Amino acid sequence: MVIPVHDVNPVRRTPYVTYALIFANVLVFLYTPGLAGSVAGDSGLSQMCHLQGFLDHWAMVPRELIHDQLPRLVPTGEVGAGAHGAGCVVAPPTYDKSPPLSVFTAMFLHGGWLHLLGNMLFLLIFGNNVEDRMGHVRFALFYVVCGYAASYGFALLNADSGDPLIGASGAIAGVLGAYLVLYPRARVWVLVPFLVFLPLRLPAWLVLGFWFVLQAVYSSGEGVSTAGTVAYPAHVVGFLAGMLIAWPLRPGTPPPPEPRGLLFGRRARARHSW
Repeated sequence: MVIPVHDVNPVRRTPYVTYALIFANVLVFLYTPGLAGSVAGDSGLSQMCHLQGFLDHWAMVPRELIHDQLPRLVPTGEVGAGAHGAGCVVAPPTYDKSPPLSVFTAMFLHGGWLHLLGNMLFLLIFGNNVEDRMGHVRFALFYVVCGYAASYGFALLNADSGDPLIGASGAIAGVLGAYLVLYPRARVWVLVPFLVFLPLRLPAWLVLGFWFVLQAVYSSGEGVSTAGTVAYPAHVVGFLAGMLIAWPLRPGTPPPPEPRGLLFGRRARARHSW
């Protein structure tokens, strides 16, 4: 997988919504109970119980969303001892949970620093241009719609699952799909792992197209021993939703500037017409 670091595609206005989304995601992560200790190396039972209780309240659960089946017992965040040893205490929930609203709150939850920073990197690089093309308000609505499309798509494919779904990946996948439609020829600086990280400048259609193909392959179960904790189908649905929504804006989108400057450490050769 290539790691994008910068795109050669300047914007005309400050991407306030993109910056606000990044700030909100980081702020929520810092205040998520049970995750602050993970930075200091504390991964004990108390941390896990606090995190489970928090996620059961605010994360999207496919079974709750599709069947409206809320659990009778949920973790309280406390640790207790039972016949089989120490574990998380469960009790009837003391809150009213709205499954459709949990789709929105789940977009701002992340399971670790790598999960958070990876999502925010993609949002920072590609979100500013999509916001520049759509405008602040339309981009904010677009982001939420893609997140909902990704979550509902994943939930429909896993309707009986009781595992929580968290992360901004589905909404950000929509941003990537829109960027591919609007700026397929924009150049993106990426790091390619090949013994060392090689910096390359590649067209957006190649970088994002390759990313989408990987998500589609992984969502089918190919190429990985298990789907693990990554909701690949949500990425696929969000990406396609972003492409469809952005398609009407494609004809009026100005092309990105022709890249100039350094390429592979040497100045790029001038191109000639024959």
